[in-house]
Amino acid sequence: MTATDPVANLQTLIRCPSVTPAEGGALSALEAMLSPLGFKVDKVTATEPGTPDIENLYARLGTEGPHLMFAGHTDVVPVGDEAAWTHPPFAAEIADGELFGRGAVDMKGGVACFVAAIARHVEKHGAPKGSVSFLITGDEEGPAVNGTIKLLKWTAERGERWDACLVGEPTNPDQLGDMIKIGRRGSLSGKITVHGVQGHAAYPHLADNAVRGILQLTQALMDPPFDAGTDNFQPSNLEVTTIDVGNPATNVVPAKATASFNIRFNDTWTAESLQQEILRRLDAAAAEGVLRPGRPPLKYDIVWAERPSHVFLTRNNALIASLSSAVESVTAQSPKLSTTGGTSDARFIKDYCPVVEFGLVGQTMHMVDERVAVSDLERLTVIYETFIERWFANAGL
Repeated sequence: MTATDPVANLQTLIRCPSVTPAEGGALSALEAMLSPLGFKVDKVTATEPGTPDIENLYARLGTEGPHLMFAGHTDVVPVGDEAAWTHPPFAAEIADGELFGRGAVDMKGGVACFVAAIARHVEKHGAPKGSVSFLITGDEEGPAVNGTIKLLKWTAERGERWDACLVGEPTNPDQLGDMIKIGRRGSLSGKITVHGVQGHAAYPHLADNAVRGILQLTQALMDPPFDAGTDNFQPSNLEVTTIDVGNPATNVVPAKATASFNIRFNDTWTAESLQQEILRRLDAAAAEGVLRPGRPPLKYDIVWAERPSHVFLTRNNALIASLSSAVESVTAQSPKLSTTGGTSDARFIKDYCPVVEFGLVGQTMHMVDERVAVSDLERLTVIYETFIERWFANAGL
């Protein structure tokens, strides 16, 4: 195997069944690709009570600055119904110009291409006049507790510093070259519990229906809109994701009802200011009693999910311009600079250095028959190789 071939790299990685939290041999395979190129490789196992131990990898080529990091993950989601796959999910078979396998797009493909890109750079020019590192976790698809956030801390405590980072997540919605992510919305979740009084459905005056209360509170969370969006972000949006009563009887008024919600928010808010606004809405709705005429204010409590994701926007022109021009030189289209979509491990990296995201087309990620066009693997490798050259040139070397 030669590390300059992204197809071979990806086949090797896919054949490692690294469903979170299992390492599955993927990080060992990556070490075998990087060590011959001169990378110093460390594998770091992170632990946290109540969560699985996770193996992660950090590798660096060079000792001087400027320092470019590539970040990503080799863990993958479960395959689902394996019998529904056209090709076995860990066989990495190629058919009709497409490579099939769990992780092909999200995101072993991006890792495979960046390995090939730096291998080609070393083959043509030698090591970069600076440093390149890989920060690869096995916990991105899981709780993200023992992955990137702890690996960043581990490396930073040992003196590592970075000038820029590229995350290889699948950012393109339709075709390679569509989109670069230059930021991400924040994410905040919570669970509301409304407390009523259980009773007989035929005697409602003796009971206090918690369902009426939970409907009142959830309506207040969803309307009116939180904002109209900003120059760089779409409007903040809250979705109620579950409403649960746990009442199997049709003639019993329930005493308790719960609702969970998640809001993806823009730079109008911080997580703290958004919590205050949500509490203001809940308190006002609890006091109104629209659905509960003649009743005292609702009794409710709220539990916030741990570790909200904070909104961020990257403004590093040299980083964005290097990547945008590399994409345009290969695809002949100017990529959209976007902050849409969910969260990624970039939310942790932004606390250490400027970060952008660019990878493969994401249409089949997490699906049965996840797959990538072989031609896209080659084109992404050329984009990454061009980006490496231009970033170091823009960094003044």
